[in-house]
Amino acid sequence: MNGAQIRENVRISLSSIAAQKLRAFLTMLIIAIGIFALVGILTSIDAMKEAINSNFASMGANTFTIRNHDSFIHVGKGGQKAKIYKNISYEDATAFVNQYSFPAVASVSTTASQIATLKYGTEKTNPNVQIDGSDENYMITSGYDIAEGRNFSKQEVTDGRKVIILGQEVVSDLFKKHEDPIGKIISVGDGGEFKVIGVFASKGNGFGFGGDRLGVIPVNVARAIPDIGDMTFRISVRVQSQNQMDGAISEATGLFRTIREVSLGKDNNFAIAKSDDFANTLIQLMSKATIGAVVIGVITLLGAVIGLMNIMLVSVTERTTEIGIRKAIGATKNFVRNQFLIEAIVISQLGGLAGIVLGILGGNLLALVFHVGFIIPWAWIFTGVTICFIVGIISGVYPAIKASKLDPIEALRHE
Repeated sequence: MNGAQIRENVRISLSSIAAQKLRAFLTMLIIAIGIFALVGILTSIDAMKEAINSNFASMGANTFTIRNHDSFIHVGKGGQKAKIYKNISYEDATAFVNQYSFPAVASVSTTASQIATLKYGTEKTNPNVQIDGSDENYMITSGYDIAEGRNFSKQEVTDGRKVIILGQEVVSDLFKKHEDPIGKIISVGDGGEFKVIGVFASKGNGFGFGGDRLGVIPVNVARAIPDIGDMTFRISVRVQSQNQMDGAISEATGLFRTIREVSLGKDNNFAIAKSDDFANTLIQLMSKATIGAVVIGVITLLGAVIGLMNIMLVSVTERTTEIGIRKAIGATKNFVRNQFLIEAIVISQLGGLAGIVLGILGGNLLALVFHVGFIIPWAWIFTGVTICFIVGIISGVYPAIKASKLDPIEALRHE
């Protein structure tokens, strides 16, 4: 089949589709829904993966954290008694920082509140600001940068001075007239009044991790806030390169077991997590969602195959006389077969094109939510086009063969 024949068959296919608008539209709609489900969900998943990688990359790939065990109470197995893990105390954390000899930067921090309300004059935030207490190394180990002002000094941390560094969203809530926040006195929940000495560069609020709704105060001030209860502390360690991570974690584990008085052969009563562990877990879960999206798309497209095959069979029946005329004036079996086969492919590709466009737009709505750039999933676009081509072939091959085998004399007698 040469180019001229292909163009002629495409022209005839478009004319036939225009003559059967409703049935062609419904079939293309089914195909579009299947491709939309496939491309849309997978584009959304790609956007979420990009957001996860972006959020955790900003924490630093060379960072790990020592924190409380995953649960305070671990139910024993085989009739053993349940294990109770005590909180990591400030003394535990500072002992680690003072004794850790590996070439790395370590900081101690705690969360004083996750529902704090900050006030400045007549303005105040919603009660959803996280307040962390930490030392002068907080920014190094957490991946924050200072946009305005400065970091804590070691003396401010040691003396417990009431100073605070704010996230960008908190600054926007409190200083609506673009007033310079540096040096201003604000009220922080039950902690009293604090002097603003710095503003963090924007980091976003993805996946519930601090982000821009954050205020950081010296750790000794956080310890003195009343009515917090039994505080727990975490230790963040940043090594110089990824290659040092295993050695740094090994040394940290041994030292902290000694500090926490963990006997030989006993399980750790603390947990160590790399900065990207949670990100990898989320991405693995999304891989399962990818499988689900493929299954949904395949089931929908299976319905599209059946629908398209039916419309092509009806088309063959309705156009029997037309087929007889074409054969009578010289159209070969191959020409008739190719005409109907191309028609099925054209319908499937038009439906697929609509589904791809809708899928990209729908998937990128999530990218906007997570402040990720516009994503064009080329791999899934080519996959969608290929799937639609296959759908067209499968749906059109039987009706096309049936049309090509019609006897021209019997076809001309058809009414």
